[in-house]
Amino acid sequence: MGSVSEELSLVPLHRRPELLEACAKLLGEEWGKSRASRLHTLQRSSDSFPACLLLLRSRGPAEASATWEGPCQLVGHVRLSRVAGRPRDLFVESVVVARALRGQGYGRQLMEATERWARARGFGCLHLTTHDKQHFYAHLGFVLGEPVQSVAFLSPAIPAEVLRLFSTSAGAATTTITRPRVTSTPPPPLPPPAAPPPPPPPTVVWARGVLAESSQESLLETPHRDAKGLPIFWMKKDI
Repeated sequence: MGSVSEELSLVPLHRRPELLEACAKLLGEEWGKSRASRLHTLQRSSDSFPACLLLLRSRGPAEASATWEGPCQLVGHVRLSRVAGRPRDLFVESVVVARALRGQGYGRQLMEATERWARARGFGCLHLTTHDKQHFYAHLGFVLGEPVQSVAFLSPAIPAEVLRLFSTSAGAATTTITRPRVTSTPPPPLPPPAAPPPPPPPTVVWARGVLAESSQESLLETPHRDAKGLPIFWMKKDI
């Protein structure tokens, strides 16, 4: 953990535009992409979502001589978006802590501060995806969940009815076409199907101290894949 004299705060990027370049550099070091692409995404941060939140570390008296680029240091970043059809849920992404500050507990503090920020604004559940940090999030109280649809841009003028359309299943969106009835001889009835075998009992898997009860998935494997076909874990937490 950092110095006892330090002060941590979570602030929206659009309230601290002078940190735009530093934030773009932080994200670029982790995931690449062009500077222009990062800046374009970050500049969309707003109170109407998506919102980019920054964990800042302020200098204390014991660190007055530290060679920082200003009165505060950028520790980490997280991006929050709305979830279609779920007005009290948020989708968490682009979670990153500066490489020089990792291993000091800042990742936990970033997520806990994000939870407080969301809860104070009336939200009750966080969703996220991860390829390899599922154990970290499990220790923070996240559990395995199902895929949700995040909304990249949300205007206050968009009514809830429109948002619910994003979460409508494909089957519910199909149109029924009425065709003329054709009289024909009904086929003979099929024999009753054989009774399916009983499902296997759920297995209990211990994964690095985390208990997962499921016969299909655990913190060690997932049925979900990302756009590149790589395994991905969907997780959620009620806050």
